[in-house]
Amino acid sequence: METVLRPVPDAPALVIEPADPSESRTLVVADIHLGLGSTPERPLGPPEAAADLLAERLIAVARAAGVRSVVVAGDAKHPIVGTPVPLRPVIFDFFSEILRADLSAELVLGNHDVGIVRHLPREVMVHPPTGIVRSGVGIFHGHRWPSNPVLRAPRLVAGHLHPGYRLAPTADDSEGKRRCWVRVERQPPPARKRRRPSRRSEVRAREVVIVPAFNPLAGTEALNRERPARGRSFLYRRFLAGGAARAYLLDGTDLGELTTVALSSPHRR
Repeated sequence: METVLRPVPDAPALVIEPADPSESRTLVVADIHLGLGSTPERPLGPPEAAADLLAERLIAVARAAGVRSVVVAGDAKHPIVGTPVPLRPVIFDFFSEILRADLSAELVLGNHDVGIVRHLPREVMVHPPTGIVRSGVGIFHGHRWPSNPVLRAPRLVAGHLHPGYRLAPTADDSEGKRRCWVRVERQPPPARKRRRPSRRSEVRAREVVIVPAFNPLAGTEALNRERPARGRSFLYRRFLAGGAARAYLLDGTDLGELTTVALSSPHRR
């Protein structure tokens, strides 16, 4: 047996099923963006993505998946520079709700999480942007190059990209964008003989999974129509373009290969 990455049906959340039965399962989510759309009069955010509702959804998903550990793969909060005073108790309460649900909570810092640590409950375990390894799976946000232990993991999980897929527009959604998963099957590079050891490891993963944004109001990149914006391009070029990338809707619908990724692959000529 080997570790399995299992998306939760109809939810932007991923379960890590460890190969070792003595290890517990882990739930991974990304890009919660607490404070997105909030105002002084409504610090929790808009009704469809309020912080208390996001916490309730996350707890429900964790319980349905039978996990006891939750890892947020970056961007727990939305403001990049600083943390507005009204948002500070919102962040604390969000993670406190997770802890009160008898779940452990960990945060891999994302590019939006500057200054967040002082506003978290002390029980939340915080990790650097270079990522962590859980049950042989490397987890990082996607805006910083991962650590060598993460890069050596056979599977990688990241957020940051806010992957989406553009379908036909509807009355409810004029843009037709839907959040989606991206799974990339890669061929690890062959081992090279070096006279001196390299300080930076190559990407050794056989599989890379990009997690959809947990916040439904977070912007999405329509990967079937365009390449990601400048701030997310490194994740796209260095991790997605190294293999065959496929997109899946939250309900599991296979949308096929992402041709924009295939065309930019360094292995294509």
